[in-house]
Amino acid sequence: MLFITDTGPSILRDSGCLHHTPIFSHFPFSFFKFILFTVTVILCSSSMAGIWTLAALLLLSLSISTAAKQTYIVHMKHNTKPDSFPTHHDWYTASLQSLASTPDSLLYTYTNAFDGFAASLSDEEVELLKQSQSVVGVYEDTLYSLHTTRTPAFLGLNTDLGPLDGRHALDINQASNDVIVGVLDTGIWPESKSFSDSGMPEIPTRWKGECESGPDFSPKLCNKKLIGARYFSKGYNMASSGRGYLKKPKEIESPRDRDGHGTHTASTAAGSQVANASLLGYASGTARGMATHARVASYKVCWTSGCFGSDILAGMDRAIADGVDVLSLSLGGGSAPYYRDTIAIGAFTAMERGIFVSCSAGNSGPSIASLANVAPWIMTVGAGTLDRDFPAYAVMGNKKRFAGVSLYSGVGMGGKPVGLVYNKGGNSTSNLCMPGSLEPKLVRGKVVICDRGINPRVEKGAVVRDAGGVGMILANTAESGEELVADSHLLPAVAVGRKIGDVIREYVKSDPNPTAVLSFEGTVLNVRPSPVVAAFSSRGPNLVTREILKPDLIGPGVNILAAWSETIGPTGLETDTRKTEFNIMSGTKHYTIKACLCKNLSVNVGGSGS
Repeated sequence: MLFITDTGPSILRDSGCLHHTPIFSHFPFSFFKFILFTVTVILCSSSMAGIWTLAALLLLSLSISTAAKQTYIVHMKHNTKPDSFPTHHDWYTASLQSLASTPDSLLYTYTNAFDGFAASLSDEEVELLKQSQSVVGVYEDTLYSLHTTRTPAFLGLNTDLGPLDGRHALDINQASNDVIVGVLDTGIWPESKSFSDSGMPEIPTRWKGECESGPDFSPKLCNKKLIGARYFSKGYNMASSGRGYLKKPKEIESPRDRDGHGTHTASTAAGSQVANASLLGYASGTARGMATHARVASYKVCWTSGCFGSDILAGMDRAIADGVDVLSLSLGGGSAPYYRDTIAIGAFTAMERGIFVSCSAGNSGPSIASLANVAPWIMTVGAGTLDRDFPAYAVMGNKKRFAGVSLYSGVGMGGKPVGLVYNKGGNSTSNLCMPGSLEPKLVRGKVVICDRGINPRVEKGAVVRDAGGVGMILANTAESGEELVADSHLLPAVAVGRKIGDVIREYVKSDPNPTAVLSFEGTVLNVRPSPVVAAFSSRGPNLVTREILKPDLIGPGVNILAAWSETIGPTGLETDTRKTEFNIMSGTKHYTIKACLCKNLSVNVGGSGS
């Protein structure tokens, strides 16, 4: 048996060889030291069995060392680089090699958003780095998560609505021509009509970005509207594949959006006008972004398991170098000290260089102190409602009619009531309609009431459908209150608030033969009151700096129609095979462009200045 101690494996202490290797007594035990031990004993040993044993131990140590490594972001003192190194990249590489790290341990070198690098390190290598006078700090990689047609009119940005703050619509368009919006998200669907460059002038000569190629993405797909498309995946690959990053990628590595979130966010900010846009007939009209003449540069930093801080920082670093005017991030990871917050660090440098940074507040409301992206140099944006709704109705067997919302677009239920059931299943989660919780013999041919919460809203409908149900009433609980979010369900479904939900639940319990029928009314406008803060929009206070109020403002974030990736259905479920060019989503996606337009208007069309 092998025992690892501070002075080395006990099997070596009995070999006699250690008396001739005094170097071992001067360093803590490490993987590098273990190799020296192994080589020494192989040279000293005359036993073939001993050689094979130590060879096996060496292979085992390699496996253990590999598994123990993970990604860290290392903050360096920029000005302490020795003159013997031509670049900081050379310096960082040499620093890692001095720790016996392999050449591919260095993942990213940051030069614009941050002074330092990201690397795959063992716990021991981290401790050794912290001892260096040139290292400010070493931080474990953080996993962040992802957080329209009526919106421009609602915010007063439509070109046919007259002046904005005394400016003519032509001035607004001219001001936005040279605004470059960098969107850090899940990538881009370049074929979308929302990224058409029809009528746009040439790309600003100051732009240094480019469109990268990938197995499913050609740089030729970019144009004068979509002027940049890059991807950053080393942090994601390191976390998902260990030392084999880039050897066995979990998904296709390219700028293409296979989630939909990035395309939706980018087109919300700066999408071109697209006539006759809708989600399967809902919200029909002209879709457009906040600034139709602004340019879009996409930086894919989010993958199937989320958005890693090392990739986000690399995207921000590159976007600053490329020359963006605005950085837009609809992602976050809760509150943390600014020096530990990847987004806050990158945003600070961007702010210093005159780049406007806007981030979503998060979708963890209505809980208090649930905010993300609270740094004072970031515009933090919450979500509010629009003056548009998608009404649907549930009529009970007692003739009571209840209003809700839905984006269901398939064949309706007809006018004949069917049985209504609640909490009918083989386990305690049937009220939530969790996968596998419903008994087909109890719900087949019936409408099922599902409590909102825990699993995705659209997944609940899929569970009901798979169990044989013909419809669903998605009823809010105390946590979600009266907030209603419309979804493109896979079966007839109506979402209702908590008060109505309680009434329907009581009806099912009290009536010996409860029934219901569902109907759908399309799109209605001029809903009042609006805007109203969405229940899911994260709330303050700001736990990092309580003196600074956050979020800074709210923007339309409920039921927003925008461009979509055609590799995924509107619900995002793998079982949803429907394809659509546009989708309606909710979340704290933010509206940075109005502030940026005001800034550009004052510079470009504001006269002679002070």
